[in-house]
Amino acid sequence: MHRIPVTRSSMPELKEYVREIESLFESHWITNAGAKHEELTERLKEYLGVEALSLTVNGHAALELALELSGLRKGGEIITTPFTFVSTTHAIVRSGFKPVFADISEADCCLDPDSIEERITENTVAIMPVHVYGNMCDVKRIGEIAKKHGLKVIYDAAHTFGVKLLYEGEWRGSGSFGDLSCFSFHATKVFNTIEGGAVCCHTEEESRLISEIRDFGIVDEETVKYISPNAKMNEFSAAMGLCNLRHVDSEIGKRKRVSDLYRERLKDISGVRLIKEREDVRPNYAYFPVFIDKDEYGLNRDSVFELLKENGIGARKYFYPMITELDCYRDSFDSRETPLAFRAAEQVMTIPMYSSLPFEAVEKITEIIRNRG
Repeated sequence: MHRIPVTRSSMPELKEYVREIESLFESHWITNAGAKHEELTERLKEYLGVEALSLTVNGHAALELALELSGLRKGGEIITTPFTFVSTTHAIVRSGFKPVFADISEADCCLDPDSIEERITENTVAIMPVHVYGNMCDVKRIGEIAKKHGLKVIYDAAHTFGVKLLYEGEWRGSGSFGDLSCFSFHATKVFNTIEGGAVCCHTEEESRLISEIRDFGIVDEETVKYISPNAKMNEFSAAMGLCNLRHVDSEIGKRKRVSDLYRERLKDISGVRLIKEREDVRPNYAYFPVFIDKDEYGLNRDSVFELLKENGIGARKYFYPMITELDCYRDSFDSRETPLAFRAAEQVMTIPMYSSLPFEAVEKITEIIRNRG
């Protein structure tokens, strides 16, 4: 049986990548901010519409570096979401802060601003919202709440590469919001550098500091200013990024056609909920989540997941278990405090989504879901 994976990495033609890396074999400069690294930095700043940007070895490192750059009081509370990939929470904890979980909005699975404000205390130092599945958070209200309480906002923008929001009359890239925004360029993302990430800043001075922090805190040959990790991106990853960036708009366009077909074939099925598209957002179609309500649909999410698996179709319970149900956090938090996030985690399943997914595969997947087998 031919298996349909849940995701498939976007890659350029082999010849294109070989041409891109050819100069590396001539220069032997393959790390430490070489020519490819610097070129990708500039091209991404332009594409994402941000003032400054620093590349990192991966998206998790980007989050930890952003927290270090922010100069927040260690031990302070950071309000975030339990409905995210574990990296978001790990970054907070590993950086010496306490995560406080607010609930999500059922409409888009992003943090509910009202729930954020309810959880602010004198110990709160920042908010770390996540743009889930490529859906944009309510950046306006979150910004207002942060300003009112004097808090930093660091966005986990891993899912929103290329996404734009119509904000106060202009289209702005997702990386331009908050004090800092962090991207992941992992192989499964809409845009990848094999492994990689970036911190988007508002000033070149912030970017310069990130560049020092990501390199053991080394300022020059004789000065090490910070106790920091090695979180640099190498030249081969940057070269892959340069290739993939040339094609990313075309890839997003192909993903849109897959998404449109899914929406057409899954509409009006009792117990199957899709996230509604917004007119003020230009999406990247990063994921295609479906939510299965057992009471209406007749089967629960796990049963549908197994039906797809039996037919050679990869799906992912993404995000399940949610953060507060994971072994490493379960004893410290109460999932009942975020009931909408808990319900979403119990119902959600992402089905295959990538630019080269054949329409025949979409028809097969949706036929199984529509007919319950």
